[in-house]
Amino acid sequence: MTLRSIVMPNEQENQQQQLIIHTQYIKDLSFENPNSPAIYLPNDKQPEIQININVTANPQEQERFFEVVLTITAQATRDETGMFVAELSYAGIVSVAENVDPKVIHPLVMIEGPRLLFPFARQIMSEVTQSGGFMPLNIQPIDFVRIYQSGMDSQNPEAAPAPDTEVEKKPAKKTGKKEKLN
Repeated sequence: MTLRSIVMPNEQENQQQQLIIHTQYIKDLSFENPNSPAIYLPNDKQPEIQININVTANPQEQERFFEVVLTITAQATRDETGMFVAELSYAGIVSVAENVDPKVIHPLVMIEGPRLLFPFARQIMSEVTQSGGFMPLNIQPIDFVRIYQSGMDSQNPEAAPAPDTEVEKKPAKKTGKKEKLN
């Protein structure tokens, strides 16, 4: 059985929704344009854009409820001059169905939670950069399963994190991941 089949079972195995989003919201949003107006002057060079992704999941008072926070930071430079820095923390309150095995709650919340929030966060980042006077930022889809697996592999390939621990994962290919989950 693969991680994908645990997190995304086929419809015949489970007709009930495993993860429910109760609400989603902007937790924090900032846009910095440190070198305006000079940065808007014509320049033939393409900007270099670095994007970092961070995911946290914080247990709530109600059992099986979590606040999942997807943080996207985009930093653009051209000729070593900062163009913009945009940072969004987009959150959702999610709950895990009672029929979900406790062993799969961690990957379910850390993979499916941000996967469901990502399209909304992506749209906000696109609109913010466009409103800042730049081309809309088009963030490519993210494979949260791969990020989760690489983070787990870097911790200990034989063991999952213990409950009530905070785990920080090293960035991989401009993508970082930090999580806290019970």
